[in-house]
Amino acid sequence: MIDLRFLREQPDVVRASQRARGEDPALVDALLEADAARRAAVATADSLRAEQKALGKKVGKASPDERASLLAHGQELSAKVKEAEAAEHAANAELDTAQRALSNVVQEGAPAGGEDDFVLLETIGSAPEFDFTPKDHLELGESLGLIDMERGAKVSGARFYFLTGYGALLQLGLLQLAAQRATANGFSMMIPPVLVRPEIMAGTGFLGQHAAEIYHLEEDDLYLVGTSEVPLAGYHSGEILDLSAGPKRYAGWSSCFRREAGSYGKDTRGIIRVHQFDKVEMFVYCKPEDADAEHQRLLGWEKEMLAAIEVPYRVIDVAAGDLGSSAARKFDCEAWVPTQQTYRELTSTSNCTTFQARRLSVRYRDENGKPQIAATLNGTLATTRWIVAMLENHQQADGSVRVPEALVPFVGKEVLEAV
Repeated sequence: MIDLRFLREQPDVVRASQRARGEDPALVDALLEADAARRAAVATADSLRAEQKALGKKVGKASPDERASLLAHGQELSAKVKEAEAAEHAANAELDTAQRALSNVVQEGAPAGGEDDFVLLETIGSAPEFDFTPKDHLELGESLGLIDMERGAKVSGARFYFLTGYGALLQLGLLQLAAQRATANGFSMMIPPVLVRPEIMAGTGFLGQHAAEIYHLEEDDLYLVGTSEVPLAGYHSGEILDLSAGPKRYAGWSSCFRREAGSYGKDTRGIIRVHQFDKVEMFVYCKPEDADAEHQRLLGWEKEMLAAIEVPYRVIDVAAGDLGSSAARKFDCEAWVPTQQTYRELTSTSNCTTFQARRLSVRYRDENGKPQIAATLNGTLATTRWIVAMLENHQQADGSVRVPEALVPFVGKEVLEAV
């Protein structure tokens, strides 16, 4: 949720943010009205409660002749207090609904527009030049015994797969390398639950525009996570953190699940867009004033991992209309995919400012000991989709694939060849 004080002081900034996202700026006015109504309801209820308390003291000191009149007035006042408290409760609920309808305020400097309106920040590496016709990742994966889509579909349906043999070792090695790098950079490794309660999923902002992508177990009222950002965001919900020594950094290794609703017909070949994948996700709690610098650190750690798998990629500043509801700013790293002649997303890192922490009541104490809302950030450190970029960029004329040097100790081979 956005900061109500900021909303009152700078409503035009919030309206501009809504327009930049392509969302309704009228929601800002609805929230302002709900905020005003709630403050009025609280003031009325507080005034009546104070009057009731004062009357109680009068009754205790009143003479017998006065007591009957005062008691009668007390009954009337009690009814008014109950009515005011009910109105206060309703106003609180309406404010909460209106506040949750608004996405995070887009950070100044983020480009406006939609998916194609990103700003290119840098390009690292050059696209490989082949003296043969390159194969796509699925053809390579099947010929080398790394990926089995046919049996994945037989067992689980479309967009499921088996990683087999060295394909499994390639993913495990990639994730293990990410875990080692994260630990070396001060992250605490976590293997979190992949089922979370509704309040945790809602707290991260995923039950808004992304709700259709999430698997829901109705009988248990639990959600399968699409990223370990969700359980890691909920890890400290309702707590006051000690951030005096700097940010708290966690790296979650988990399987992730996405329904891919609305993506029918897109990326149906191979493992680019699937229902289940594994990922190591960085997650940070910090003071709001440290969030921008931490965002750059997360991007730097992502770039170090991409350098380790030796693929060409670019970094983009994602446009406001392509941000998730909780993100104020997002940078993506997209790797070159030779057979598609385009760049495809491998990592995202988002600065969610205080949006998630406010929903989840995650706070820290400032220098005066006063509780303040923390900021949260997240970033991808490795995921199954990276295999696509590795296979296609490191393929050789004989149909084999070179294993990146950093992964050789985990995979056990320098070159993957057909058996």
